[in-house]
Amino acid sequence: MQFKALQTALLVVSLGACFQFHKTPPQPVNTPELPIVSDAAADSLLVDVQRVDSSVIVDLRYATANNFTGAPLPGYEGKHAYLRDEAAAALALANEDLHRDGYGLKIFDAYRPVRASEAMVAWAQRTNRTDLLRDGYIAARSRHNLGVAVDVTLVHLASGNEIPMGTPFDTFSAAAHTANARGGFAENRKRLKTALERHGFLNYEKEWWHFSYDVENPVRFDRIIH
Repeated sequence: MQFKALQTALLVVSLGACFQFHKTPPQPVNTPELPIVSDAAADSLLVDVQRVDSSVIVDLRYATANNFTGAPLPGYEGKHAYLRDEAAAALALANEDLHRDGYGLKIFDAYRPVRASEAMVAWAQRTNRTDLLRDGYIAARSRHNLGVAVDVTLVHLASGNEIPMGTPFDTFSAAAHTANARGGFAENRKRLKTALERHGFLNYEKEWWHFSYDVENPVRFDRIIH
């Protein structure tokens, strides 16, 4: 009986190690039905990324017409990028690392109000692009709503110009899958991925620009971005 108990204990430890070292990157869609907290709670948990690191460039695409829907999305009334404070601090560390090699981060999207995600779903249904819902590019419940996901690219510090990544932001095709690039494009995607993953972010394999960060007690937000 003692030997069998020992075998069982070793199996549990082995399985635990497997789960620890073979963690699956979190997906940006189909998050649990978490509660939407008050604006006051959002103000206490979310931080303006540029207050943590003023050198991060912010180009919030969904606050403008320069996005796949062709119009600003509900909830984007300003151009500030917010994240949970833990994620913002980690992003600043990644940006600091990149600066040593002459690169920096540009943010296309960070915290996204729930109403904006719901508007994306409505757009997909209205335009007969429900394939984007099926294939995991758009969902009503996104990790962006939790303030733990960020869409980023690299820029040259000297010029401020974006580094070529092989596809534009929000390209909904296999060409934008992180691993689907060669030559310089592959090297640039790897540089971005390595810098962020060194500080706890995980990349979504279908979008080279999308990274998320785990926090304790995640909640959803619908606070308007001013």
